[in-house]
Amino acid sequence: MVHDILLVLLGLVIGAVIGFFGCRRFMQGYLKKNPPINEKMIETLMSSMGRKPNSKQIKQVMSQMNRMK
Repeated sequence: MVHDILLVLLGLVIGAVIGFFGCRRFMQGYLKKNPPINEKMIETLMSSMGRKPNSKQIKQVMSQMNRMK
């Protein structure tokens, strides 16, 4: 009885550790393929909408994006 409970707990701990590292590896690969937004992306987006952004506007948008995280 106690032996079975210990095996289940051990299986849960091992599964959690493997799941953590697997998820971590997946997210690192995802962020390499799809990097977070940067100033150049914001400038391109604003230019495509017909606006010529200056550096102050880009920094304002970046600070708003960082606050939303």
